[in-house]
Amino acid sequence: MWVVIIVCIIVVIGVLALSIMTLNKGYAYKQTIDPLPEEEKCDERKEKD
Repeated sequence: MWVVIIVCIIVVIGVLALSIMTLNKGYAYKQTIDPLPEEEKCDERKEKD
């Protein structure tokens, strides 16, 4: 009976650790947004002028 409880506790700790690692990796991800093609054309026109 104690073996089952210990195994369950180990599984819960493992799942918690993996969840925390996944959350930290997700929050650390640097998201970037590609500029719209129209904005790129405007920037090129400004540079030519």
